[in-house]
Amino acid sequence: GAPTISIFQKPPGVIPPGGSTTICCSCPCGNGSFVLYKGGHLLRTLEQNGSRAEFSISNATHEDEGTYNCHYQEGGTVLARSDGLHITVAEIHLPRPDLSVLPGHEVTVGAEVTFRCTTTHPSTSCYLYLEGQIRAQLLWREPGGYNFSYVQKGDSGRYSCQCYTLNPLRQWSAVSKTLDLVLR
Repeated sequence: GAPTISIFQKPPGVIPPGGSTTICCSCPCGNGSFVLYKGGHLLRTLEQNGSRAEFSISNATHEDEGTYNCHYQEGGTVLARSDGLHITVAEIHLPRPDLSVLPGHEVTVGAEVTFRCTTTHPSTSCYLYLEGQIRAQLLWREPGGYNFSYVQKGDSGRYSCQCYTLNPLRQWSAVSKTLDLVLR
């Protein structure tokens, strides 16, 4: 079968103007090249020895906002295309939320884990990010914070959260400090 290629943002989250992020493409492929597209237009090609390419965005502007894809090619033939990764650039107006996890940073596989993203700002929603994943998890609002519970394998890694206001002029918080979850 054809190789699969994944794309993710590191660190994840909405980037403030002037901020930076890295778009990572990874593929268990050969020695071809990774090509980064934005909105269907070729941006950059990276010759690659190994399974990963990193494209940096620094001093971000609204021009950097959009949907990015990676293609993997050998000898001019595209062998794999990633899903689209949406990058958002927006002013950060709200303070950084606090992310915590219960029962703790180290849990056994199958245990229920609750993430709590705590923000001082009323009427917000929050996203939970796992580095390496393209999709963010929308957290449920509950008394005392925003919660997300799961009991799956493969969910260890580096988490962070970010909140935004529900009014039409969506205002974003800074991204929380990261939290590493280890499954035993």
